[in-house]
Amino acid sequence: MNFLIVGPGAMGCLFAGHLKKAGHQVIVLDHKADRASNINRNGIILEGVGGDFKAHVSAVTEKPIQKIHVALICVKAYQTEKVAKTLSDWLDPDVAVLTLQNGLGNLETLKKRLGDRQVLGGVTAEGATLLGPGHVRHAGRGPTIVGPAGTEGGPAADIVSAFSDAGFDISAVDAVENLIWGKLIINVGINALAAITKVKNGRLPEIAGTRQVMKKAIDEAVRVADLKGIRLPFPDPMKRVLEVCRGTADNIASMLQDVMAERATEIQFINGAIVTEGESLGIPTPVNFTLSCLVAALQDSYRETVTRS
Repeated sequence: MNFLIVGPGAMGCLFAGHLKKAGHQVIVLDHKADRASNINRNGIILEGVGGDFKAHVSAVTEKPIQKIHVALICVKAYQTEKVAKTLSDWLDPDVAVLTLQNGLGNLETLKKRLGDRQVLGGVTAEGATLLGPGHVRHAGRGPTIVGPAGTEGGPAADIVSAFSDAGFDISAVDAVENLIWGKLIINVGINALAAITKVKNGRLPEIAGTRQVMKKAIDEAVRVADLKGIRLPFPDPMKRVLEVCRGTADNIASMLQDVMAERATEIQFINGAIVTEGESLGIPTPVNFTLSCLVAALQDSYRETVTRS
């Protein structure tokens, strides 16, 4: 299959490298010309639990000339609207579009621009850390689930086959919204706390303060999900978050990676989304509100941080 990977961040490079190694054609779409040139020159370098290797892929900053079968969206949630508009002008109607992004709203934004028929959603528990342009450490393995599953031989089945070729644990289901909320609650428990404390995933449950706040933030998110009629894909949300922390113990959470690089974060699409949904339902979410404010404050004060002399 021919894949267009939109966004060469940690997850985009992880999937691009393994899909290319498995024999699929891969093109990376980047909005930064210098980074695209670096990938064209040096390839994608992967290390960690999935093996150490280099994959030579093409990177472009404009519409690719090659036929595309699947566009995999790996940009930050706040970039989805812009990407959706661009792809609506570029892609043929039969191209499948898959989002494995964090946060709420990505699937809806893509469907609004591209239509329901070709847009799929999903979640992944793979852990990856970006070490440099096109250079990724595969920090932890986990399942990837996409949907709706659709019919045999449909786009979801083709994606499952390709990702399986590349060594990923992947399956397809129909209840995509439940999956996205499940991943959201995992991110609610991990990302903001990692960004604030600057520790790896595995340390969060071991620190008394972060574990207590984690539990409160998750409880708020679960109350919101319950009132919305969401059926979470796990019976014990706190237990599942702890499992993810341990399974990706050496991973630097994506929001912490953003803070370390002084980039914008996805806080408003994760903890902030719980606050917004809670307000619409009349459910107080003070812990998620506080976490959202603290991460937003970090972003607003990157250049003012006091350091040791």
